[in-house]
Amino acid sequence: MGLLDRYEEVVGHQEVRRLRHLAERVAGKRIVHVNSTRTGGGVAEILGWMVPLFNELGLETRWEVIAGPPDFYRVTKSFHNAIQGLPVNLKRGDFELHNEVNRQNAERLNLEADAVFVHDPQPGYLPHFTPKGRVKRWVWRCHIDAARPNRAVWKYLEKAVPMYDATIFSMAAFARPLPRPMFIIPPSIDPLSDKNCPIPEAERLETLGRHGIDADRPLLLQVSRFDRFKDPLGVIDAFRLLKPYYPELQLVLAGGSADDDPEGAEVLKEVMERAGSEKDLKVLLLPPDAHRTINALQRSATIILQKSLREGFGLTVTEALWKGKPVIGGATGGIALQIHDYQTGFLVYSPAGAAYRVRYLLRYADKRQRMGKIGHEFVKEHFLLVRHLRDYLKVLLYLDHPGMETLVV
Repeated sequence: MGLLDRYEEVVGHQEVRRLRHLAERVAGKRIVHVNSTRTGGGVAEILGWMVPLFNELGLETRWEVIAGPPDFYRVTKSFHNAIQGLPVNLKRGDFELHNEVNRQNAERLNLEADAVFVHDPQPGYLPHFTPKGRVKRWVWRCHIDAARPNRAVWKYLEKAVPMYDATIFSMAAFARPLPRPMFIIPPSIDPLSDKNCPIPEAERLETLGRHGIDADRPLLLQVSRFDRFKDPLGVIDAFRLLKPYYPELQLVLAGGSADDDPEGAEVLKEVMERAGSEKDLKVLLLPPDAHRTINALQRSATIILQKSLREGFGLTVTEALWKGKPVIGGATGGIALQIHDYQTGFLVYSPAGAAYRVRYLLRYADKRQRMGKIGHEFVKEHFLLVRHLRDYLKVLLYLDHPGMETLVV
């Protein structure tokens, strides 16, 4: 049995058969994905399952990771913030460093392929330094909300776009007008991964006990990197607004770090200081491979939060909905695509708003269950990996036939 056959029990035989049939039209192509880290964050998780499944579908697929000095990641973190509209202070030398690291990686990485998918701004200038003929087609895949970017940073990144044959954004609302064909491809989750598969009840309870969480009391949970845009301090403020009314309530902030995010340690320190010694508020710094721990926490939560101030797509919301949990999230980015008020959860704009919606859901268990069921079906239909793979195959078909206005698949 191949890897893809295992997904028939989730999405059905016809969906997997349709995917294999589509893949036959691009079989044998050499594909390379390039990003900035192999651990931490949604892009690395997606590539972790996408690359082996592409290979099973008959595409010779590799995953390369750009590398640079610590200052490079400081600069690219500023790029990330700037694309989402945050003011940043970058000097000419910072842009020159980004350029030079891309030049060095263009020489170091094995990029010879029929198509190279470049993920986000870190490796964005690779096409500029790669000799012509090594790569037939380039695709820039932006996972960030680029609707209102910092002008100076976007002007620099935009200069690389003419070297690409197509661009991909997660949502139409994230996109910028660019002189290249654009595809809208939301990300997805792997329903059979350690983070999303069903787990034994004994394992779930053991995980809670190991982290000092009471399985018999209501639990609020936010899973995310320790990033100011995820607003962990706002989640703590919401919890403290609730605690006088629900003294039995618990909060867990669970997250990890990523190799390409140098601000994580600083934000974690701020969170620990705000949390103090409150026994019902736990801050868990988890390793990148703690997928089953996150799975157990999400399945144990009464309500899951993702109170982001800025967000890409928000795969932690997707994971929570898949597990049948109502989600309260910041009204931003891809969260707004997944959370529909009174259907799959609630969108909020402040700690007070989050606390108000938590009180509502704690009061009505039947509404929590209904939202959880709707959310699970919503993810099954729109945000599982089979659909994601199918969308990428359509991009490859388009690159072979760029004059086609409609792809019949």
